[in-house]
Amino acid sequence: MDNKKENFKGARERIKAVFFDVDGTLLSFKTHKIPDSALDAINQLRSRGIKIIVATGRPLFLLDTVKHIPFDAFLTLNGSYCFTNDNKDIFKSPFDAQEIEKIIDWTNNNGKDVPFAFMHSNGWFISSINEDVKELCRHLDVEIPPPSPVENARNYEIFQTMGFFGEDYDSHMRENVLTGSELARWSPVFTDIVKAGNSKSLGMEKILNHFGLKEENSMAFGDGGNDITILKAASIGVAMGNAADNVKAIADYVTTSVDDNGIANALRYFGMID
Repeated sequence: MDNKKENFKGARERIKAVFFDVDGTLLSFKTHKIPDSALDAINQLRSRGIKIIVATGRPLFLLDTVKHIPFDAFLTLNGSYCFTNDNKDIFKSPFDAQEIEKIIDWTNNNGKDVPFAFMHSNGWFISSINEDVKELCRHLDVEIPPPSPVENARNYEIFQTMGFFGEDYDSHMRENVLTGSELARWSPVFTDIVKAGNSKSLGMEKILNHFGLKEENSMAFGDGGNDITILKAASIGVAMGNAADNVKAIADYVTTSVDDNGIANALRYFGMID
């Protein structure tokens, strides 16, 4: 999509909250670190009183690489669990029990070779481990979740699952199995799955309301399919240069890659930092 700076005059005065995806946006897949330029840009935003909010598919316990940033709020698990920096809940929306039962039934009867990772508020586990799981954990620089029978999902409040099936399975799973879920794919080997109605954009709405702000006061950065809703909802949605083509297509602005100072370049483009 063409960059349209003329449509966003006054961003410096209007934007009061900036939402940042983690993997591929704040965090480089190459270095597994946040570029110094992004940290400096965030510090400049904070010095002007702008709310800094993480907006990720990860749970809090997998955010060690970015927790040194003094976020004002956390939008985690693709909007299913949002809370303040002092751990006060803003929004919680776990799966209904019957949706978990559908996953258990399908796994036992049709997909024993398809791993499902289950995330709850204090940890995660996975029904089985294959090469796709190992590769993803290497890619994200996280430890492989502990294996546990799929039935153990009944024992927790599950906020998100990750289904390790290919894109060719998406339609079948949406229409026949995960009818009460939202699928948000940002990898060819797995998809994030949350309760129907949950999304990063819903989480953003809840957090903005908490701070007494509106969508017109928001800016969001992302690179994956699970970022599309928040980039579309934000007043200014910025896709990283390394983003998927479908993400770039809906963004208001496409910046450079995470490894080429993408966050700082976009914030400077809109006059948000010096």
